[in-house]
Amino acid sequence: MSNNNHSINEFDFNLICEYFSSTERQGPGSEEATLKALQLLETLPVHPRIADLGCGTGSSALLLAKHTQGEIVALDLFPQFLENLQLRAEQQGVSERVTTVVGSMDSLPFAESSFDAIWSEGAIYNVGFMRGVHEWFRFIKPGGYLAVTDASWLTDNRPKEIEEFWLDAYPEIDTIANKTKQMAQAGYKDIHTFVLPDNCWETNFYQPQREAQRLFLQRHPNNLTAQELVRNQQREAILYSQYKHYYGYVFYIGRK
Repeated sequence: MSNNNHSINEFDFNLICEYFSSTERQGPGSEEATLKALQLLETLPVHPRIADLGCGTGSSALLLAKHTQGEIVALDLFPQFLENLQLRAEQQGVSERVTTVVGSMDSLPFAESSFDAIWSEGAIYNVGFMRGVHEWFRFIKPGGYLAVTDASWLTDNRPKEIEEFWLDAYPEIDTIANKTKQMAQAGYKDIHTFVLPDNCWETNFYQPQREAQRLFLQRHPNNLTAQELVRNQQREAILYSQYKHYYGYVFYIGRK
């Protein structure tokens, strides 16, 4: 990536939180993809305890609450995201089974073997895939599951522009084969993967941002950092449309 481009992580946390709090999703995904992954957790108990790490405003957590009879513990660093999640949980009638926790994914405030499943869509990159799959293993009960999505190469070779963009933004991006190998080395078995389809990016993630960007810039008309954040997200969307055959988000599901 050139010096004129930045990773989302380089921007002020408060601005990032404000920007994404107005969108339903803070990363690529869909209801269909979440439920497809949930179906692969074949031995999940009737009343599972599931942690959704880096839950954002709760799209995945709410689906897990509605499609299981379990307790969902939703953790995120941004209190505003969790406030939105709590409101949505109340509106959807699942608030009694959704608990929110303000916390960091790199220092989980849970006891070992606490969960039947750990879930994380589009957020494990904050600690790194390798570190996440290894460190989170101890919080999963024997026979429990890890289900995460992560940016991955879909080909062995790709154009220089997109390779430099992703290696700068997320150096741990890798091929599906290498990431499944990392999961196996961490102790997971029965590993399943599938690539999230285009609509998870274009329809569910990038399109809703257009209105969010307009309103965001109205609130910050003279803020150069806010303007740069919007340009960063717009360029990311353009790059995806140009190079989506070379990379994507992949669901990785393994059992302890």
